[in-house]
Amino acid sequence: MLLKKDNFNSTDKKYMKLAINLARNQKGFTGSNPSVGCVIVKNRKIISYGVTNINGRPHAETIALIKNKKKNNGSTMFLTLEPCSHYGKTSPCTNAIIKSKIKKVVYSIEDYDSRTFNKSKKILKSKKINTKSGLLNKEVKNFYKNYNYTKKNKFPYVIGKLACSSNFFILNNNSAITNEHSRKISHLLRSQNQGILTSYKTVNSDNPKLNCRLNGLEKFSPKILVLDRDLKINLKSFIVKNSKKNKTIIFHNSSNSFKINNLKKNGIKLINLKVEENNLFDLKKVLKKIYEIGIYTLLVECGRILTYKMISKKLFNEFYLFKSNKSLFNKDKINVLDIKRKLNNKFRSRNFVNTYLDKDTLMHYY
Repeated sequence: MLLKKDNFNSTDKKYMKLAINLARNQKGFTGSNPSVGCVIVKNRKIISYGVTNINGRPHAETIALIKNKKKNNGSTMFLTLEPCSHYGKTSPCTNAIIKSKIKKVVYSIEDYDSRTFNKSKKILKSKKINTKSGLLNKEVKNFYKNYNYTKKNKFPYVIGKLACSSNFFILNNNSAITNEHSRKISHLLRSQNQGILTSYKTVNSDNPKLNCRLNGLEKFSPKILVLDRDLKINLKSFIVKNSKKNKTIIFHNSSNSFKINNLKKNGIKLINLKVEENNLFDLKKVLKKIYEIGIYTLLVECGRILTYKMISKKLFNEFYLFKSNKSLFNKDKINVLDIKRKLNNKFRSRNFVNTYLDKDTLMHYY
């Protein structure tokens, strides 16, 4: 049960907002773990702070407690998320909090991980640590919508992305439609997702790199996942030739030993999946498999057909539609106006993203 608003004062809110901002700065870079912000206060002064480290460890609480550990006794800890109380690759954060002699813990929302959910408060209170929750819970719940979705549904949080011309066409090759500003936002989206899904058709027609090429964020390039039932992917494509570096996975249903051996030699992981009666993959089962191999946030960059199917089956949690100010009149073009209509029908909310893209526009569906 959430506490009433008057149980928290403006100063409490100030510290929690700082914790939220810390978490925001690291969102998308903490692997399968959520980005958590932590602020430690004593005598109305901030004595330490922390945020979940890159790839998820150490946790925010651990980092904050180590920074100024001699002063932690009798202090108050503000956390965006319930501290973990289970043993995983690290010991529980509740243990570290108890050992540090923190006097009070304020966290915003519960952690939907079943190993921790709604357990920490009881543990901390048993050690006479004043523990409260619910501070700025609406804002924080929205921040963790991706994480909460994956924990509740055991399914990846899926974001779609497509770039088109002003007259709603895409090119059937690797030519850029949108400007450099839009492309940078696309690279940022890649850096904030663990995996990126495409089809062999897109690989063969566009020869994309599908990595992040923003300065300083290259190491956050997502794992590449390709749908290729019959292993028709071009062995000379950039993705295949650089697969050892980019960690590529191909979902297939083929017995072509020549292709299988060549792809394995390039370091590609092959996952054989059953096809349905229509001789196609069940996209929902593919996404479930992606979750099972540890990819919880997924960006989808593919062509018109696969994009349309995924929208129709309501497999996208969000979608970003980039639109250039330029029109296309080339013969080698594909109309995607039906995708625009489908997005309008399938998503409850949409708004233009307020960012600098020069003359391009960006519509966010959610």
